[in-house]
Formats: sequence, structure tokens, C-alpha cells
Amino acid sequence: MAEVTLERVCKTYAGGVRALRDFSLTVPNGQLVVLLGPSGCGKTTALRLIAGLDRVSSGVVRIGGQVVNETPPHLRDVAMVLQEDSVYPHLTVRQNLALGLRLRRQWSPAARPWRWLLSAEYRRRARAERAHIETRVREAAEALGIGALLRRYPAALSGGQRQRVAVGRAVVRQPAVFLLDEPLASLEARLREELRRELRSLQQRLGVATLYVTHDQEEAMTLADRLAVMCAGAVRQVAAPLHVYDHPADRDVAGLVGSPPINLLEARLAVEDGACRVYVDEAAFDLPASLRDALTPRAGERLTLGVRPDALRPAAVDAGPAICAVVHGVETLGDRVQVIADAPRLPRLVCRWERGGVVRPGEAIRLVPDLARAHYFAADTGRNLLAH
Repeated sequence: MAEVTLERVCKTYAGGVRALRDFSLTVPNGQLVVLLGPSGCGKTTALRLIAGLDRVSSGVVRIGGQVVNETPPHLRDVAMVLQEDSVYPHLTVRQNLALGLRLRRQWSPAARPWRWLLSAEYRRRARAERAHIETRVREAAEALGIGALLRRYPAALSGGQRQRVAVGRAVVRQPAVFLLDEPLASLEARLREELRRELRSLQQRLGVATLYVTHDQEEAMTLADRLAVMCAGAVRQVAAPLHVYDHPADRDVAGLVGSPPINLLEARLAVEDGACRVYVDEAAFDLPASLRDALTPRAGERLTLGVRPDALRPAAVDAGPAICAVVHGVETLGDRVQVIADAPRLPRLVCRWERGGVVRPGEAIRLVPDLARAHYFAADTGRNLLAH
């Protein structure tokens, strides 16, 4: 088992395309770190650099404290699982699972005189090796729920079963590091949820440093010990998932974490009659007392107000200042409803409420943001003004 560290890593491809910029990240031994970011931000590139499939342009990659920049892939003790189920169609499940161990035998008769192949010692060690491989294969198969499928060929398996086999090939090797590149992305929702739980349980039992890449924030939030959010080739924030959700480092991180996405509204701060107010569109809302000391010095500045869908509440006609909007659509989600609304000078708003009063498309509504739960970002840099 080993810790993985990337220190100020840069990767530039031919033509000057920079995939990673000053990228730094640590995956502690035994933890599952999820790398979350939009498509094209460099997530897979980071995995390829750790696995040794690409060379770093600058910076240092360490596995188990050892610099591995020049170490070939087969000597890094890393197992990688890709989005597509990478199984060999001409091999059975058992043969697919065992293949990695057979190729990485600890002893090689080819290095010995040919008489060695006829010796009793060779036969004894061959039997022991076969038994060892079979034990590892069965343990991995049972852990992944495919113990009854060992004699089948991939063509006779479902997509979820084939993906379990692909994961099992990595598990059988007992590597120092697991690298998972969106392994569940091609599966249907229910199967994806089931395999997600199994992967998490398996990783905790094995205690292997694991880096998991995804652009699905729900997957990231449910799997991660620590969540690393990427944008434009750089890590923007690394923390526990709930900390990232509650205290996003900047506007981009807030937009990536949370479903439905956060509402990002242009606003400005003003001090009037001794009170600090937040103006959104033409409505002025009093800032909560708990935030005044931090935000009053920025009076007169423009900012971006981040409001989660469940913190944008409906208001009565006589309830004071509110954002006036028109319902665009309503989606029922079990015990909750998701309301999409349009305001004249604001981006489309998304609200999520407990199912109760009925609103219909075309209906006028008034919305009030819960400013105590909102996020305040600098208009120019996007930095969270309340981040510590």
C-alpha cells in the first residue's frame, strides 16, 4: 500500500496544449480521493501520469515516497480501470481475472536451464502458483458477486457483470494504488448506484490508495473520503465532500458541486440607513447579522450571489422584498418539486421545495433567497468572500 503525491505537475502536449497546470494532489494510503471536474479539464491526464502511460512535462510524481517520473508502467504497482469494460472476449471470467497474475509471476523458468522444466521443484512451484492464483481469483470474484460466473465468456455477461470483471482484474493483483477512470459511466442508473456501493465497500476492505475520476457530482459526493475539484487543468479545492459543498472555494467549484446546480446571481452590497443590504435585480434584502462584519467593508462592490435551489424559497405577496419571476416548468421528484422560473434580468432560476402548494407554468411567483445559507463570490476573481 502506498501514498500517491503529485507536486506542481504540468503536462503540455504537442502543439502547446496544456492539459495540467501546476497540478498538486495527495492521495493518502487507504483513502479514496475523487477527482471531480468537467470534461476536458485534465482528469484522465492526471491518471495517465500516475500510471506512467504519459510522461510529465515538469513536476514530480511519487508513489510510496519514491519518485517514479522515469519508472516504466509495469514497475509502478498500479492498477487502472477504464470507463469501458476492458475484458478479453476470448477468455472466460476466470481467465480474465487470472491473467494479470500469470503475467506477473514472481519466478521465471525461462531464466533457468531447460532441465529445470523437468524437475520436481518446478512442478511443485507450478502447483503452488496455480493454487495461489485460484485463491486470489475466487476471493475477488466472491467480493464482486461474480463467483458463479467464472466459466462464462464476456459475451454471456451483462454490462454490469463485465465491469465487475474489469474491476476484479485490478483487485486480484492487489496493487499499491487503484486508478479508476469513470468506471461506471456507461451503466444504467440503478446498476451504477449498486456498483458504486460495492466499489466503496471493497476499497474500504482493501485499504488501498484510490484515485477515482468522474464528472458526476452525485457519484463524487457519495464515494469520496476527500473530494478534489478540478477546473482548467488545476485543482481548485481539496476537502471532505460536505465541506466543499458548504464552503466552496470559488464560483467555479460551487457550480460543479451540487445537484441541481447552484443559482449564480449578479448582486451588489450597499449600506443604507445603517443596515447592510444585498441588491438582487431590484430587490434589496437585509444581510443577516452574522455576516455583517465580514461583508460590510465591501459595501458598494458588485459580487456573485450563490443560492442553492433549496435556499430559494417562495414568498407571499405582502412578505416584503422578493425576486419576481414566472414559472417556466415544474418537475415532480417524489416528495419534492423542482421549479424552474424566469426573472427578467436574471439567469434561469432553479428551486427545490417540499411538495405542497401547486404552481403551474406561466404563474407569477415571488422568491426570497436565504442569505444566511448563500455564498458570496467576488465578481472579478470568483473567490469566496467568506472562505477562511
